[in-house]
Amino acid sequence: MAEWLYEAGIGEERAILVESGEIVAARVCWGEPVRAGLVAEARLASKPAGVRRGLARLDDGSEVLVDALPAMVNEGDALRVRIVRPALAERGRAKLALARVTAQEPRPAPTLREQLEEFAARPVRISGPDFADLGWDELIDEAVTGEVAFPGGSLVIAETPAMTLIDVDGHLPPAELALAAVRPIALTVERLDLGGSVGIDFPTVAEKSDRQAVHAAFGKALRDWRGERTAMNGFGFVQLVSRRERPSLVARYAHRGEAGARILLRRAERVSEPGALELIANPATRRAVRPEWEAELARRTGRSIRWREDPTLALTAGFAQAVPA
Repeated sequence: MAEWLYEAGIGEERAILVESGEIVAARVCWGEPVRAGLVAEARLASKPAGVRRGLARLDDGSEVLVDALPAMVNEGDALRVRIVRPALAERGRAKLALARVTAQEPRPAPTLREQLEEFAARPVRISGPDFADLGWDELIDEAVTGEVAFPGGSLVIAETPAMTLIDVDGHLPPAELALAAVRPIALTVERLDLGGSVGIDFPTVAEKSDRQAVHAAFGKALRDWRGERTAMNGFGFVQLVSRRERPSLVARYAHRGEAGARILLRRAERVSEPGALELIANPATRRAVRPEWEAELARRTGRSIRWREDPTLALTAGFAQAVPA
């Protein structure tokens, strides 16, 4: 039976769906205030003539795009909006959060744990074995590198402004490689929380019957995935389209400094030996650790915190150890 497990990290909530001893889905929330589910007061700042989309400014100064605006709304009018997609930081640009006008009462965005209430997610200790034994570190390595290995080949995942791309590579014959990649791709979509438009570049499969076999196998592998899927074209390309309500793990961990800070804090919470905590990290990773996060680490562990900067370390390669107090 599948079960959600939940960790309340410092600067990061994280959850995994476990089935038969395997992580089959994962979610991460970094606590940005303007994210899906937030209902807030706003004022329409601009609205180009002849369109139903405009720019609104929330009371805290955040700017959001508002879609499907009522025809009678004009620039300067007060609105109440619900965020349906958070702001997305992409290579070379940033997409504003997307909102729609609503009559719902103002409320903050739900936490990740609140989102999982209907699934009765079980909280676990960060210092406990649950996430580690199930392969959390390996999952994060996939998110950081964008590489997922499977028998006979590998997947390479890249975020672009238009879509997330998954490239299938390997040494097997094309039709065999495509079939071998089906389940790893379906798992990766859920494990790395890939939403929105996802393009999959399978090897070119010449025979129509082989393409149909891949299509049928992919449909079974996707299980309860909600969205639309195209058939494989003659060049081996398949597209998945679903609602994008949050950044994927790949998008999250592409921000190496921010990601490295959260990875380091989790590692520090897991140090079991007695003594003060020494955090060894790249200077940029240290700068990404907010003072309130460091204070929370000291409170949770009951230890004093020391730092040692090492510019040769990768941003996500920081580690922690116990040293004499």
